[in-house]
Amino acid sequence: MGLVFRTATQSATLLLSLLGWVLSCLTNYLPHWKNLNLELNEMENWTMGLWKSCVIQEEVGRQCKDFDSFLALPAELQISRILMSLSNGLGLLGLLASGCGLDCLRLGETQKGLKRRLLILGGILLWTSGVMVLVPVSWVAHVTVQEFWDETMPEIVPRWEFGEALFLGWFAGFCLVFGGCVLHCVACSSPAPPASGHYAVAGLGDGQRHLELKPANPEI
Repeated sequence: MGLVFRTATQSATLLLSLLGWVLSCLTNYLPHWKNLNLELNEMENWTMGLWKSCVIQEEVGRQCKDFDSFLALPAELQISRILMSLSNGLGLLGLLASGCGLDCLRLGETQKGLKRRLLILGGILLWTSGVMVLVPVSWVAHVTVQEFWDETMPEIVPRWEFGEALFLGWFAGFCLVFGGCVLHCVACSSPAPPASGHYAVAGLGDGQRHLELKPANPEI
């Protein structure tokens, strides 16, 4: 793999991972994981996120309230809070590690092996962060679909539907997974630094040259 192509691929996938990380942070805090439209009052819309719920009224505007208790939340929202927070932290660490391991960065040029390991570590952290975004988003979507088609609930009861944050989270997760996997593959496919072998060959050449200069039958 050429150096120019490898450097361009690393930079492009790191930018894609950065975009996925920013979108995952927005997904975590946006109160639009679920939407509820009331047929009896079309002027009022409800939205729910991981941290708060909001009501939107044309006359009053948006009013949001944080959830009072973490333990009172449904299980999917509790786990989603934890996974999304961990995802944001791992994604930040992955971006820092991958950024320090880029070939185009002149910092640590003499430590090619360390930069290669940092790039591999960053790729693993990034795709792990992406998986930890896709899991809660897909779980909340699955529960929403089950509740929407629940035949035991009366038809007059309003049903929650997909919010915009779910689609944003899916896109963010795929960006992180794809970017992390490509960074990991590019780092693994790059040749290992020949530092120790180079010095060994150089030392062997010096010793051989010394033997050639030494006379075969020295006079005593």
